[in-house]
Amino acid sequence: MGLALQHSHRWDLSPREAANLQTRLRPLVLAEDALPDEIRTVAGVDVGFEDHGRITRAAVAVLDFPSLRPSDQAIVRRPTRFPYIPGLLSFRELPALLEALERLNLLPELILVDGHGYAHPRRFGIACHLGVLTGIPTIGVGKTRLVGTHGELAEDRGSWIPLVDGDETVGAVVRTRRGVQPVYVSVGHRLSLPTAVDWVLRCTPRYRLPETTRQAHRLASA
Repeated sequence: MGLALQHSHRWDLSPREAANLQTRLRPLVLAEDALPDEIRTVAGVDVGFEDHGRITRAAVAVLDFPSLRPSDQAIVRRPTRFPYIPGLLSFRELPALLEALERLNLLPELILVDGHGYAHPRRFGIACHLGVLTGIPTIGVGKTRLVGTHGELAEDRGSWIPLVDGDETVGAVVRTRRGVQPVYVSVGHRLSLPTAVDWVLRCTPRYRLPETTRQAHRLASA
């Protein structure tokens, strides 16, 4: 089955228009579990840049679950049309990522995004944006913190604590491996935060980052 967008919009927006669009789309995020009955494929998406940022290189790596063996991939190169602005990452990266998803032989049932979802100033990071447009369940897995504060995290693998912004829990700080820095997990679309944490840990058997992210990063930066 090919990619059929649930929602669409223009991409040639000013930064102010893009931020306003995030605010309008945010109510469409479903922060409840609405996953398929069985997850057999998971994917990672990542973006790199070539020619001093003028070319966007988007990659999707699909892995069988639970083996986490690669089963499909797609890479797309296209001119970069939007500047780098913190909080507006999706407008720079998603057009190419959507095109890469269209090139897959079979769409994944869950996507782990190298970036944030609900843990975002307007609660609509790239993982939310991708999930709302495609209807595919998505999780944001950030390597660094964009918003929020948290307490001290235990060292054991699987430990996690809430990431809080104001009086709202926007994500989780998750220890995926003992002795390494945590990752920042947040809801993208169609799952709850505890379920998102659980799936990130399932997809992270050995290293700090999920295997989905590692494989997508390899493709995006090759």
